Amino acid sequence: MAKKPVKRSEQREVAYDEQHWKLLKELRSKASRIMGCLQKHSIPSIVHGSIARGDVSAKSDIDVFVQNPPSSFLLENALEHDGYPINQRLVVQATPSYAMKGHIEIDEQRSVSFPLMKLRTVERDFYKFGGEANLSVLKDNLRVKGVDKRLMLIEPTSAGHVESTIVGKEQTVASLLGVSMETVLDRVHALLRRDKVGRTGVFIKKELSADETFEMVLKQLSDQNPAVRRRLKLFGK
Repeated sequence: MAKKPVKRSEQREVAYDEQHWKLLKELRSKASRIMGCLQKHSIPSIVHGSIARGDVSAKSDIDVFVQNPPSSFLLENALEHDGYPINQRLVVQATPSYAMKGHIEIDEQRSVSFPLMKLRTVERDFYKFGGEANLSVLKDNLRVKGVDKRLMLIEPTSAGHVESTIVGKEQTVASLLGVSMETVLDRVHALLRRDKVGRTGVFIKKELSADETFEMVLKQLSDQNPAVRRRLKLFGK
């Protein structure tokens, strides 16, 4: 079941048990290995969400994000060189106004994603909003502040974390996380709407065949779809 936004105003302290710390260490180790593989090939990356914040669960995914990939070929080659299988490759565009992204699925839990178009500030801030960590942060065993899908601000403590709703505190949260007010309002609107009407389908989701590249599919979709062309024209690659 999807996590629902929470609007209560009080803070709540959450203490992690031994099993939680063990799971967090395991997930971070898996993320670090993928990120280390990419770093060896001069491809910096981040991991975001609960793995960066620390509030993981058994359902937590490992989504490594590469903001500026040199090319999809080099990215895929780096993964395959270190023995990571590529189970599935997808291009996904959530809405016509959002950047199209490439997704490389290693398995059901692990994936690497990257933009095929230039990200708007609100899109780049999405990762900071949820909490992002680079390889150095993981190696130093640090955790970061961020907001989960319940719209709860997660602030790490030595015992676990403190959580509180961001609804009604959007400006404070924007300053705390170093993101724009537009980003916070965008995420609040999106998650409250999802809670009200449920998940809606994505604008574009296409699986690549073995002989297709991400760049090839982007060009095909741009040639075929005026909305994709407009997004490229407005913000570029």
